[in-house]
Amino acid sequence: MIRKPAVAGQFYPGTEASLKKELARLIPKNITVKNAFGVMLPHAGYVYSGQVAGATLSSVNIPEDIIILGPNHTGYGKPFSIMSDGAWSTPLGEAKINNELAKTILDKSDLVEEDATAHIYEHSIEVELPLIQYLKNSFSFVPIAIAGADIEDYKRLGNQLSCAVSEFNKDVLLIASSDMTHYEPHDAAEKKDSMAINSILKLDIDELMGNLTKYDISMCGYAPVCVMLACAKKLGATAGKLIKYQTSGDVSGDKSSVVGYAGIVIY
Repeated sequence: MIRKPAVAGQFYPGTEASLKKELARLIPKNITVKNAFGVMLPHAGYVYSGQVAGATLSSVNIPEDIIILGPNHTGYGKPFSIMSDGAWSTPLGEAKINNELAKTILDKSDLVEEDATAHIYEHSIEVELPLIQYLKNSFSFVPIAIAGADIEDYKRLGNQLSCAVSEFNKDVLLIASSDMTHYEPHDAAEKKDSMAINSILKLDIDELMGNLTKYDISMCGYAPVCVMLACAKKLGATAGKLIKYQTSGDVSGDKSSVVGYAGIVIY
């Protein structure tokens, strides 16, 4: 199956030439890259969140094998939906699904299920692909869309992914796709997001989930981030670093109602 782009021409430019031009603007040049277990990237339109995503992804060494975890905004499909065959098309070409790694994940997890319907219209994974394609000539990936569950399921899936990655026995980068606070004044969003970000930098899943509830933080991709953190910790991660934070108001100038974007690397 070739999964066709759902938001090309909306969240990012719809032609190869215009997309490359936009990515060249968003991605810094001559950045020192480091090995990482995982990254958290925003998934809004490039005009608003592209600088955060570009600065963050370009700061890490991207291996040939990637797992992208995204929240399920559409409600379609299973709670933990994977695609294990085919490719995803973008204006920059086709990104192949890593069948071997996907099958290993299915073998190791009692939560993940094969289901393409969750991915057909979902943008949270799609918008990360052109960034990777621009930075990495050859790679394959595994898409997993995650709907609402409980914290123990997120931790369990993270542990199961770590088992799959260990058995796969190659370098794998985990990408968790998430925006931060939605549609609040800039100062309020920045204050709330700092609480969530501090928990992520400490790799503290329980504190993150507690802060989201306590302070009513509307972070849409908390589930993928929790799964990524659980997996990365099992694989040996010990620290996180905030690469860039901004809100849509920093771009538009309208700070009355914004969405927050954070780019974080887990080492």
